[in-house]
Amino acid sequence: MNDIPRLESLDVTGKRVIVRADLDVDVSKGVVPLRIKALKPTLDYLLGMQSKVIVIAHKGKPKGEIIKELSLREVSQTLSSSIGRNIDFCDEVVGKTVKEKIGKLNPGDIIVLENLRFNIKEEENDLSFAQEIASLGECFINESFAESHREVSSIVKLPGLLPHAAGLRFIDEVRNLSGVLNNPKRPIVMVISGVKEDKLSYIESFSEFSDKILIGGRLPDFIDQESSKFMLPTNDKEKIIIAQLNQDKEDITIRSIEKFEEEIAKAGTVVVSGPLGKYEDEGHGLGTERIFKAAVANKNAFKIAGGGDTESAIGVLGLGGQFDWISVGGGAMLEFLAKGTLPGIQALMNI
Repeated sequence: MNDIPRLESLDVTGKRVIVRADLDVDVSKGVVPLRIKALKPTLDYLLGMQSKVIVIAHKGKPKGEIIKELSLREVSQTLSSSIGRNIDFCDEVVGKTVKEKIGKLNPGDIIVLENLRFNIKEEENDLSFAQEIASLGECFINESFAESHREVSSIVKLPGLLPHAAGLRFIDEVRNLSGVLNNPKRPIVMVISGVKEDKLSYIESFSEFSDKILIGGRLPDFIDQESSKFMLPTNDKEKIIIAQLNQDKEDITIRSIEKFEEEIAKAGTVVVSGPLGKYEDEGHGLGTERIFKAAVANKNAFKIAGGGDTESAIGVLGLGGQFDWISVGGGAMLEFLAKGTLPGIQALMNI
C-alpha cells in the first residue's frame, strides 16, 4: 500500500482539483458527521495551495432520478460551516452551467456539485460520464474511502483520466486498517454485528487472520448451516462465537454479552462493525453499550470501529475519543480487511 500516490506529491498549486468526497450523510439533526470532519484536512491542504476545489459526491440511492431529499445542497452548507469557508453549490454535475461556474472560481474557492447518482451513468461505471467530469478539472483526489469498494465511474474511471492521488484521510484509513493485517497485536477479536446480512460473506476471509469472531446483532438470525447462502467456515468453528438473541430478536442475551466481554478483555486488537442490538430503542441497547464499553476498557488493545450505525452508537454512548481509529467506511472497511485492497485503491495504483 506504500505505492498509493499521495496528495503531497501531486502538483495542485493554483489548479482545478476534483475531490471525490464521502458526503452520503444525514445532517438534518444538526450533528456534523465524521465523514464531513474527515474531509477538512485535505480541503485545508488544497486551499493552502490556492487550488480551485471541485467537490463531487453522492447521497442515497436515487438510481438516476432527481430526488430533492437526496440533494447535496444541505450537506454542502454543513460542510461550509464545518470548515469555516464559503462554499458555492451547483445543482448539476456536468454540462454548460457547471463549466461556467467552475470557470469563475478563484484560487482558494470551493464548489460542491450535485449528487453524482442523479445521473445513472455513475453507477453504471460509464467512461463517458467520467470523461465529462474529468474535463472540469486538472487533477483528481480520491477522498472517498467509504465508496472505494464500489466500481463506479467517479472511483475507478476518473483516476485514469487525470493526474491523481489519494487524500490525506484516505491514506490514514489504509494505514490504520493495514495495522490489523500486518503485524497486529494478538489476539485479534472481531465483532461483526448489525443488520446487514452480507457482512457474513466476509467471515471466511476474517477467519484466516483473526483469533475470534463474535457475531451479533441480527446476523445470528440469518445463519443457518443448512440453507443460508452465507456458509460459515466449518474448520474454524472454535474461532466463531454466535450470540444468542433475546426473544424479540432486538438484542443479544446477557449470557452472550458476558461471553463477548470475556473475549474482548483478552484481545490485543479489537475490530467493531455494527451495533449488537436495536440500541436506539429503549430496552434494546444493553448489548451495544456493554460490548462497546468493553472494547474501550481494554487499554492494551488497538481498537478500530467503522460504519455509519457504529459511529452513531459510539456517539450516543459518548465513546468517540476512546477508539484508536473510527473508519469512515462500513462496507469498505470490511472489504479492505477481507481482501487487503479495494477497487478504488487499485484504480489509484494501476494507472
